[in-house]
Amino acid sequence: MGSYAEDRAAIEQLEAEYLFAMDWGDAESYANCFAPDGVLEWARGRAVGPAEIREEVGRFKALIAQVYGTDGQGRPVRLRHFITNQVLHIHGDTAKGRAYWFEFANNSPDGTPVAGSYGHYEDDLRKVDGQWKFMRRHIFNEQLEDRRAGEENPVRSAKVP
Repeated sequence: MGSYAEDRAAIEQLEAEYLFAMDWGDAESYANCFAPDGVLEWARGRAVGPAEIREEVGRFKALIAQVYGTDGQGRPVRLRHFITNQVLHIHGDTAKGRAYWFEFANNSPDGTPVAGSYGHYEDDLRKVDGQWKFMRRHIFNEQLEDRRAGEENPVRSAKVP
């Protein structure tokens, strides 16, 4: 078992790798951020396990093209996701995390960034073969009425006895 600092750094690394995989449409790397029985819940559905999670990356890319448009060659515009205000409660080989996320898109002719969607993550994590993985990642999109957080501070539910 690593120290709190080592485990936190490893989870933050996982978060960063997840966002890079999402923004580059790298389905394999994205799915690799999850445990073999990991669950992804987002605005367009729920996926369990690596195969279903990889499929969601394709759906996400298609959605981005629909929402933001495509570049001159038919590719979805570039997105860059960011994460902030991370709260992690680590207990041995399991952890709960909460964090805000937001995105910028680049779909204007002059390349000016456009603020996109935003929300927060609610995560359950565990170590699998010594590596931190998402057991469950629930993505809340605050700009969508049916995907908003409830009234209670989500950090309260992240605390593990």
